[in-house]
Amino acid sequence: MQNLIKSDIQDLEAAIDKTEDSKNCLIVKPANKWIEEAKARPVPNMLFSELWFENELCIMYADTNVGKSILAVQIGQSISSGTPIANFKLEASEQRVLYLDFELSDKQFEKRYSDNYKDHYIFHTNFFRAEINPLVDIPKEYKGMEDYLCAELTGIIKKYKAQVLIIDNLTFLQNDNEKAKNALELMKQLKIITKELNVSIMVLAHTPKRDDSKPLSKNDLAGSKMLINFCDSAFAIGFSTEDPSHRYIKQIKQRNTEHLYHTGNIMVCALEKESNFLKFRFLFYDSELNHLRQPTQINLEERDAEMIKLISEGVSNTDIAKKFGLSEGAIRKRKKTLGI
Repeated sequence: MQNLIKSDIQDLEAAIDKTEDSKNCLIVKPANKWIEEAKARPVPNMLFSELWFENELCIMYADTNVGKSILAVQIGQSISSGTPIANFKLEASEQRVLYLDFELSDKQFEKRYSDNYKDHYIFHTNFFRAEINPLVDIPKEYKGMEDYLCAELTGIIKKYKAQVLIIDNLTFLQNDNEKAKNALELMKQLKIITKELNVSIMVLAHTPKRDDSKPLSKNDLAGSKMLINFCDSAFAIGFSTEDPSHRYIKQIKQRNTEHLYHTGNIMVCALEKESNFLKFRFLFYDSELNHLRQPTQINLEERDAEMIKLISEGVSNTDIAKKFGLSEGAIRKRKKTLGI
């Protein structure tokens, strides 16, 4: 009986091997064969501590002006040179990095990595940067630049022998429903590329307007319900209310490690420029709650909206002042500014 079962398994595996390269929607193998084949592949190394591993599709997201591009370039330089960022882990040796920059012009990039356009920072020769060519003629079969870019990515990666791809950022694909659809298609394409070319990919993305008194979560990623499903790992950057130059990094999704940098253990960093290189400098681990705006700290916009509502209800200036902890004169002055 055991011989018959063994023979059946061998026949099945032979049949699988013959059809493995076909266009079947599923690749089915015995569980043990999956493990045997996986053994032949190297264990993924850390590229940026436990936040991003080799051959992963990773998303890093943050609000505007938080510094995601700054950190992404810093990570790219670290990987290309094989030199870890202080207090962060890098297990991989130096690799070719291709940075697709959809944010800065070459002059803006120069300013960021120089001392007022002098004493320029020297990047490692493995670090390549690319911009969209505004003069390119897009073939008629493509709907636009985004569609064309998706189709060309594999060829570009092969041409420049890139082992790591950083895309800054996905937001320009997501201004409306059609572009959000293109962003999803790009994410699907990137997932395929990580598997077919053994390339590690990081995509930068934006957060919509959010309540900064609440912890960062996957729901703060624009288009998260679609995009978060296609990545292997994700982390977010937040502003710290303790210091305007401080930022914190929080792990959102992971598959190759346990959840280490959660709400109770974020990584607090200082955003600073050392001579000619703008960068994140690790400070300490902390609870995210210490860096959020306290719910009692109502910002000006929210206060104005509440004030207008109270005025429409006939509440007196004196009572409104008591509610917000202000003087009655301050309320009159604010009403005048608002034209009420």
